[in-house]
Amino acid sequence: MSERLLPRAERRRRTEGRILDAARTLFADVGFERTTIRAVARAAEVDPALVMQYFGSKQELFRQAVRVAPVPDTGLDADKLVEQLIGTLSMKIGELPQSSLAMMRSMLTHPEAAASARELLGRQIDRLADSIPGEDARLRAALMTMVMLGVTVGHQLLELDELRDVPQEEIARVLRPSLRALTGPTVS
Repeated sequence: MSERLLPRAERRRRTEGRILDAARTLFADVGFERTTIRAVARAAEVDPALVMQYFGSKQELFRQAVRVAPVPDTGLDADKLVEQLIGTLSMKIGELPQSSLAMMRSMLTHPEAAASARELLGRQIDRLADSIPGEDARLRAALMTMVMLGVTVGHQLLELDELRDVPQEEIARVLRPSLRALTGPTVS
C-alpha cells in the first residue's frame, strides 16, 4: 500500500518511528552533544521543523529515543537470579539496541542521559535486591548491576580485546562465582 493511501495517524506513526530510529543511530554513534536535529532529520528524510513539531526539543527526542522497556519484576532464588544475569550476556556483548548504545555513550556527558541511566539501573537494582537476602541486599544488587554494566561498556564501547576475543561461555564461567557470592545471605 502506498504511503499516501495510509490513514493519517498511521503515516504520522511511521514518520515518528523513522525519526526515532535515525535519532537512536546518531545518538549511539556520536553521542548527545554531536547529534543535531538537522542530522536526525536528514537521516529520517524529513524536514527539521517536523522533528521539532513531533518532539519539541533535542532533549525530548533523546529521552524518547533511549527509552527502554522496564525491567520485569520477578522473585527468583539466588541460582536462577545469577543464571538470568548470565543469560543477558548474549545481549550485552552481542548486538545492543541502538537505544542502549545511545544511552551508554551519552550517560557520562549529558544530564538527561545520566538521569535515564540512573532510573533504568535503579529499577534493575530494586528487582535484584528483592531476590537477595540480607540487610545489604541493595548494595550487593548495585554491585551486581555495575559488574554487568562494566562488562557491557568494556565490550561495546571500549572494545577491550580481553573481552571481545573471549567466547561468551568463558565470560559466563568466570562471572558466575562472583555473582553467586553477591547473592548469598552473608558476604565475607
